Amino acid sequence: MSRTSPLSPSGINVSFEFFPPKSEKMEENLWRSIERLAPLGPRFVSVTYGAGGSTRERTHSTIERILKETSLTPAAHLTCVDASREDVDAVVRQYWETGVRHFVALRGDSQAGVGGEYVARPDGYRNAVELVAGLKAFADFEISVSAYPEKHPESPDFATDIDLLKRKVDNGATRAITQFFFDNDVYERFVERVRKAGIYIPIVPGIAPIHDFTKIARFSSACGTKIPSWLAERFDGLENDEQTRSHVAAAVCAEQVLDLTSRGISDFHFYTMNRADLVYSICHILGLRAGTAGGAQAEGKAEAA
Repeated sequence: MSRTSPLSPSGINVSFEFFPPKSEKMEENLWRSIERLAPLGPRFVSVTYGAGGSTRERTHSTIERILKETSLTPAAHLTCVDASREDVDAVVRQYWETGVRHFVALRGDSQAGVGGEYVARPDGYRNAVELVAGLKAFADFEISVSAYPEKHPESPDFATDIDLLKRKVDNGATRAITQFFFDNDVYERFVERVRKAGIYIPIVPGIAPIHDFTKIARFSSACGTKIPSWLAERFDGLENDEQTRSHVAAAVCAEQVLDLTSRGISDFHFYTMNRADLVYSICHILGLRAGTAGGAQAEGKAEAA
């Protein structure tokens, strides 16, 4: 049986992003989230990778457990930060032997975090363009890469950003997943620019459910994502009202996705923050139901793609 999920009866396909746990308690929470969301039949689930491979072993352990204990298709994040080509290639080989056939290939943020200056190692992959080429030289992996509807904070202009994306596609990238955004017109204009540049791979919207508006606003500022005034108004006065805030967050996110579906988009990548309930509620509003979105609960052990 293939691990790839067909289009769900709702007409929407989803994928979910998780991050590796730092403690036993966080691991329990992660697996509760995976078990909660798995029945929705995501196309794949991705697991992030810390700067400089700081979560390398935890990422690999999480991926390995997903392969052994679920029928989900895992995608392993991989970055270039503070690692030689030899180091990165060894990680790729280890994932191959585990059964991974899908990577999310990223340059990665600097060790100083978002906004810090990135310095490539002389003996390493300099950016995602080279990393994609390295992955394709190893095997015919499925490779997802990043895209930035509001421009990468370090890019001087959109032309530079789109040229980098084009080079990643030319080297073998098969999908782009965007940085999260809240203005769908911004995404649509970005896709128009991308298509005019001759890039025809899927540009999957990255969707960020708002668990905490203050935190998402702070992070948005650091990564160049604009917060529309209407969105801020929706959460105004709800700082100490978690229940209402959760209801508003689900409604806002579902509205965004439904508007995108009206524009012809069917695939969505959710940044879960390892918290399943809000994402599950949003998916329910969108028409996704357990056991009907691609057979995630099918009996038997699914084979690796």
